[in-house]
Amino acid sequence: MSNQDVDVAVIGGGPAGLAAAVSAKEHGAKHVVILDRNSWLGGILPQCIHDGFGVEETGESMTGPEYAEKYISMAQQQNIGVMNETMVLHFDKKREIIAVNKKGIHKIKAKTIVLAMGCREKTRWSAMIPGDRPSGIFTAGVAQSFINLYNIMPGKNVVILGSGDVGLIIARRLKFEGANVLGVIEILPYASGLPRNVVQCLDDYDIPLFLNHTVTSIEGRERLERIAIAQVNKNMNPISGTERQIKCDTLLLSLGLIPENELLKNADIKIDEITGGPVVDQNLETTLGGVFACGNCLQVYDTVDMLSIDAKRAGKNAAKYNKSKKLKTSIKLIAGKGVRYVVPQKIDVAGTVHITLRSEKPQEKSILWIIENDKIILRKKLRFVNPANMVKLVIEIPPEVVKSGHKLEVIIDDKR
Repeated sequence: MSNQDVDVAVIGGGPAGLAAAVSAKEHGAKHVVILDRNSWLGGILPQCIHDGFGVEETGESMTGPEYAEKYISMAQQQNIGVMNETMVLHFDKKREIIAVNKKGIHKIKAKTIVLAMGCREKTRWSAMIPGDRPSGIFTAGVAQSFINLYNIMPGKNVVILGSGDVGLIIARRLKFEGANVLGVIEILPYASGLPRNVVQCLDDYDIPLFLNHTVTSIEGRERLERIAIAQVNKNMNPISGTERQIKCDTLLLSLGLIPENELLKNADIKIDEITGGPVVDQNLETTLGGVFACGNCLQVYDTVDMLSIDAKRAGKNAAKYNKSKKLKTSIKLIAGKGVRYVVPQKIDVAGTVHITLRSEKPQEKSILWIIENDKIILRKKLRFVNPANMVKLVIEIPPEVVKSGHKLEVIIDDKR
């Protein structure tokens, strides 16, 4: 077993891990190492050949591979260590990491750890779709890798279940390659991907979007032959008499993403039931001191730009971590009416706090409130909110609020 001591260990070499590692090095960490199970850095970025990456962060539009290469070059220039094809098996409360690769087992003692494991796609079994088990059923991300990395068409007549961003983007990509995209099926009354992707990927290419619909059965012997779809009621149950058949050879699933956080269970880090990511404070530090989280293992982000910006904060805070400065008092930030979740979930230091949240439903001309008992901490008018669009705030929390120990409730309401 090999042993090494590092200042910051970053678990995951996707966009969040790269941004966090570069930021940690820029803010004083001498020995930074990235551990990633893939043979490459960049995570999913190499298969995202469309442009639009980097616009929010740098003002420059790049493809996914170009955006990844930018951060990989920065990591190389700063002599950040990389352990590819390395699986992290475990880490404990002392921040000792056990990992394995072709060279054997490695024990890494880290002053701080940054979690950046990303997320995985939900499968057919997440939606419990009944029927046969033919070939021709893929997640949207797998289909994207087939086309963009291996030049393999997943099918000719395609239906997409779920209107997440990857599903919307792959619908357009398939259309470019000559496939017949028969439609995108969404169980909600609104698209779950970004509105701009609905316009640019579906509307601009006459691809139909079936809202309030779901797939009720799958048929096919060796290859998928047809599916059945039906309208759903307000309880999301199929409505009798609305079912119809669609002949197709491919069904792509864009059902959402699940943060990769199995490692946290053994470390006794608290998980938020809504986000699926760890509970963090204003510094993106988890409930285990010296362990920080960023990227899609913390919460699923709308864009890589927003993800990278927050990951840089996690890397900076990991590099500057000093447990002696932690205060005993803290306040909880909780999701109230109209809010699905809020990050961070707790605040223990007064000052500037970056907050991200999602609304429960689309709503126009609403007001966002942050309330301490009956005291208004923040009141902000919002022209429009949508669960697909993350809301981001930067606020100042006074010392007396932190010392009070009161809860801060975040509300989105059009009447309050």
